[in-house]
Amino acid sequence: MKFAALSSGSCGNCFYIKGRKGSFLIDCGISFKRVRESLLQLGENYKELKGIFITHEHTDHIKGIDVLARNLNLPIFATKGTIKNSFICSDEFLINKIKNDETFLFCGMEISSFSKSHDAIEPISFKIRDRGKVLSIITDLGVSCKNVSDVVNESDFLVIESNHDLKMLEQGPYPYFLKERIKSEKGHLSNLHSAVCVLENGRSKLKNIILSHLSETNNTPKIALDTFSGLIKERVDLKPKISVSWRNIPTRLFTI
Repeated sequence: MKFAALSSGSCGNCFYIKGRKGSFLIDCGISFKRVRESLLQLGENYKELKGIFITHEHTDHIKGIDVLARNLNLPIFATKGTIKNSFICSDEFLINKIKNDETFLFCGMEISSFSKSHDAIEPISFKIRDRGKVLSIITDLGVSCKNVSDVVNESDFLVIESNHDLKMLEQGPYPYFLKERIKSEKGHLSNLHSAVCVLENGRSKLKNIILSHLSETNNTPKIALDTFSGLIKERVDLKPKISVSWRNIPTRLFTI
């Protein structure tokens, strides 16, 4: 199984997963052009994509889906609530309903959806299992509920939200109501809360962590990495490689 974050942040989120029998995207909040260029940069063929899975209806996760799906004739998978409360694609025959607690096979991999706490109608995240390895992609959540903790515990490779530094958010330029929304249980995980989630639930088999959905205003890659590394070192059995994903360029292509 291979993985790359093509983009992550409030300007657009898109994650690429490749297995033995094909590849797919989780979310597509960037343009078809950017998807194509990012995959070509990684040496991957965008024409081999087999589908798109959606976590929730916010624009930074779905705005590129219509053009991409129609151009490549890709099936789209989303929960009933997400489909009902957003415009995803003008070709409704491409849209398929999935449940928020469903496991199914796709491209030879086992994909499991699970619910999370976020200010969307029916938000989910995904865990992908292939040949005994588990990749989990968990962004856009305000609290690490039991579903999230359980998935972190299973993961060999984890993509997890590390949205903001609490001090930067509190002292930053956002209006009060937006600060409260971000800090709420339906908002976004801070560096600290994300690191605590991994500290409490990660296992020694967790070898890679990618910090994602970093705020451009209320965070920096260095602060996120320093916060995470400072807490994780309290677990002598937990020694993952920690990196960040970017808004404008893809990560390297990881092999899991």
